[in-house]
Amino acid sequence: MAESYRGVFGAIPYAFRATESWTMRAYAALGALAAAFAALLFTSALVVWMAETVSAQGGTFLFSRSLFVVAGLATVGPLLAPILFVARRHRRGDRVAPTYDRWMGIVGFLFLVSLFVALVISTPQDLQQTESAVVGALYALPQLAGFVPPVAAALAIFATHFRLRGGSDADAAVDEVSA
Repeated sequence: MAESYRGVFGAIPYAFRATESWTMRAYAALGALAAAFAALLFTSALVVWMAETVSAQGGTFLFSRSLFVVAGLATVGPLLAPILFVARRHRRGDRVAPTYDRWMGIVGFLFLVSLFVALVISTPQDLQQTESAVVGALYALPQLAGFVPPVAAALAIFATHFRLRGGSDADAAVDEVSA
């Protein structure tokens, strides 16, 4: 199965096939679609922004164009990270905690939800409509607070990866006894 793993695009189906966790399989499918949608959205936004500012001379406009690229990478990267971590772990045969794949799927879904929360927080004032107390509370936050949920969820992805890699102490003791 390792021969079918060819970069990012091969890692997605590889992770889907290699994992036994239904949570990770669901996230691999949904996360890949979300990453493709986000990449398409940011690419389209960059093209439109470049067309609107084609006659502008350097400076702020060039800087704002590069922010589209950074924002796109900051969105797509954490969407793909759990899938890539799981694919890498299975390809290399790394020892991890028994619940590694499941937790990577869970934190992947957490990041996906955090993107929607960020979108709600950063909704412009004239587009806000709600009858929900929760959504109303999110609207009440300053728009810059919209950065907090995705950043926290992205950090949770990496913290989960680093916490669960290497397997548990009980697994290491069993491996030493059987060797």
